[in-house]
Amino acid sequence: MLLLSLIVLSGCQQVRPWERGLLAKPEMAWDSDPLGALLQDHIFFSKEASSGGDTAAGGGCGCN
Repeated sequence: MLLLSLIVLSGCQQVRPWERGLLAKPEMAWDSDPLGALLQDHIFFSKEASSGGDTAAGGGCGCN
């Protein structure tokens, strides 16, 4: 268990200020198209008639 935790923690590093510009590029984002993801979330919640977990509210009619 100790060996596993050491291996996992070895991947954590501090980011230096001059390296932050590289990480701020759009290619490094979790979601490269935030507007498209918002639209897909809206469609999902409208079709599933559910809400929760993503700050969306409303029913299945898509009128939220």
